[in-house]
Amino acid sequence: MPVTPNQTSISNFQIASAVCTSIFFSSHASAQDTAQQDDAQMTEVIVIGTPGGSGVDRQEASFAVTTIEPEEITRLAPTSTAELMESIPGVWVESSGGIAGANIDVRGLPGGGDAPFVTLAINGSPLYGTEMLSFFEQSAIFRIDETIGSVEGLRGGPNAVFGKGEPGLTVNFNLMEGGEETEGRIKYSTSDYDLQRLDARMSGPISEDFFYMIGGYIQSSPGIRDAQFTAEEGNQFTINLTKIFDTGKINVFTRVTDDHGQWVLPMALNSGNDLGTFAQIGNATRFRELQTNTAGDTQIFDFGQGRGWDGSVSGGSAQFELGGGFTFRDQFTYMNGDADTYGFVPAGGAVSATALSAAAGAPVSTVSGRTLGANDFVQTYGHWVVQKDLKALINDLSINKVFGDTHDVTFGYYRASWSSNDFWTIGNPILVHNTRNGEPLDPSVTLEDMAAAGGDPGFMFGLQSAGDARAEALYLADSWQITDAIRLDLGVRREDLTIDYVLDSGTGFADGTIDQTTHLEGSETAYTGAVNYDFNDDFGVFVRYTSGFLFPHFDDIRENRNTVDEVKQLEAGVKFSGEWLDLYATGFFNENDAFSSTVGGVLPPTAFTTEALGVELDGSFRWNEIAISFIGTLQETEITDSTTPTDVGNQVLRQPDWQFRVSPSYTLEAADFEATFYVGATFVGSRYGDNANTVRLDSYEKIDVGVMAEFAGGLFLQLHGDNVNDSDGITEGDPRNPAAPNGRPIFGRSFMFSLGYDF
Repeated sequence: MPVTPNQTSISNFQIASAVCTSIFFSSHASAQDTAQQDDAQMTEVIVIGTPGGSGVDRQEASFAVTTIEPEEITRLAPTSTAELMESIPGVWVESSGGIAGANIDVRGLPGGGDAPFVTLAINGSPLYGTEMLSFFEQSAIFRIDETIGSVEGLRGGPNAVFGKGEPGLTVNFNLMEGGEETEGRIKYSTSDYDLQRLDARMSGPISEDFFYMIGGYIQSSPGIRDAQFTAEEGNQFTINLTKIFDTGKINVFTRVTDDHGQWVLPMALNSGNDLGTFAQIGNATRFRELQTNTAGDTQIFDFGQGRGWDGSVSGGSAQFELGGGFTFRDQFTYMNGDADTYGFVPAGGAVSATALSAAAGAPVSTVSGRTLGANDFVQTYGHWVVQKDLKALINDLSINKVFGDTHDVTFGYYRASWSSNDFWTIGNPILVHNTRNGEPLDPSVTLEDMAAAGGDPGFMFGLQSAGDARAEALYLADSWQITDAIRLDLGVRREDLTIDYVLDSGTGFADGTIDQTTHLEGSETAYTGAVNYDFNDDFGVFVRYTSGFLFPHFDDIRENRNTVDEVKQLEAGVKFSGEWLDLYATGFFNENDAFSSTVGGVLPPTAFTTEALGVELDGSFRWNEIAISFIGTLQETEITDSTTPTDVGNQVLRQPDWQFRVSPSYTLEAADFEATFYVGATFVGSRYGDNANTVRLDSYEKIDVGVMAEFAGGLFLQLHGDNVNDSDGITEGDPRNPAAPNGRPIFGRSFMFSLGYDF
């Protein structure tokens, strides 16, 4: 990876100009096309970002939200939940880690690993009590299938006050519900990497005003990065029940998942391997016997399990009109399961077998007896075991009262309890032939020899820990319709947090001595206010200011980072929905204070503050059989203060200054079938792999193509080509050793075919 000096590629003036251009374009289009609008056109109801999940029409929302419908999900054909989030502007997603194990950042807020500013919800209720933990981000416990009715992605705005109180990104997945007619879908999918997947869904009435939806999938494959075994395997089952009453509605669901996949990590960029298909792990390194305690007990672990989720998420909601303008709402979720990680993790860069042989004073051979030559490379890898037993119970109760035609007031009480019981043994280094599915080296060549040859000898660390947390919050919201055109949206939240945490750590495994016991309590206040102005039913603008916060979690306490992260955001948005054009443009400025980060768990803590200025674009154009959807993000980020003074003024690590996705499609209709041909072109700007801005990750492009066809009688099919230009775009460098010539590229070219039947 080339080293380049710090530079800013997009000026504040350019971003401001883009915002002004978007505002003018929307206004001009509105003036021309107001008379042509269809009043029934905007029917998207947004649940997330509203008090108690009360819902609001997207055109009326005074915040930045993107919606994704089932047909769009099909065209995107995401291989993971995180990959779907690449369709939300303002969000940077590194989904190249596989089914689980993504890194997700939002609007220039600092991250560098996992997803510190991202909350996932199902039917409007959060999955877990905090955004992330080490080796756990929430997309790891959620799988996309045919039971998803819609997706909402809200950045910033009112979610700092409602729900979990997320200042960054909340992604809500609404499950499909049953209706008066019995209907269903069955779909089989395969691919050029031997994917075998069966999806099914069915819904309908049970009795009068009582409906069901059931669905799920089973799937397996060796993966695009073939690990010599079935590296991706799983199943999921969902049931969603809905009962309608004269004055309200009750909904309950459960979603049981057992799904895992290979955890893809940064790989050597200097050893000549195919970056799109390379897999270090294979049959020769799949199993490893490791010591687990001071008594000398050992266990053989299967690292073919990768990362995944074996557990359930259940929940429900109730909404009833009480009379006198009062409405009662309650939402809850309960999650319980194991989010384990079995990773084969590089330590340092690859070195030539010749250099290692010189350091060892003998030829370098693998355990099977193969002697490596001058063109071979060797790298230190570690077998990492992280077992996490997670639980959470979350409830959000609210009372809403409408006063006349002007004030819509909601009072809410949010309560959550969650826990994580962990066992780690990480590091555990061995030397491996750095080729696809490579073998370990003969143990006569040591880690000390590797260090002498300029490689990394690795490390060992382990722990046993238990954390319990409880949060209680009261919130108050008022939506005040001042005139027919002007609305004022206000909200305030007061939250109390209690955390108890105990830690036993050691070299390789817990050593039986308690290192840390912590009882932590704290309280914080978040607030938001927005002015929304509607020129007409199709064109509106808003301005919003929000002050939110991020409480520390269990791993912060382990690293002695007990600070509260304060996030202040200013947003200005334009909303236009026309006959042939929809355009949503949001400018944002945020300040992030007291963020403390240890990237990869090895580097020393660095505390710093940041600023970000940017604009998000989300739109679509329709003309007869042609449709074009597009999203884009332009932003400038800056480290404004740091305990590492040389980082001040640098760009926030890992996030690009610009990224765009353009998706044109053409639909061909005939008497007995309809076919849609589509393209998805993604363009990503360069980024830096570290806050020092010494490791530059180059820009890249990725092209997807496909066709979907539906036939009379219910038969349908899809052929989807992912990364057909076979881009080797690098999403991250090496977070454990930024100087190492390692990187994690996106997956190589692949093709998937699906055949199904709707009834």
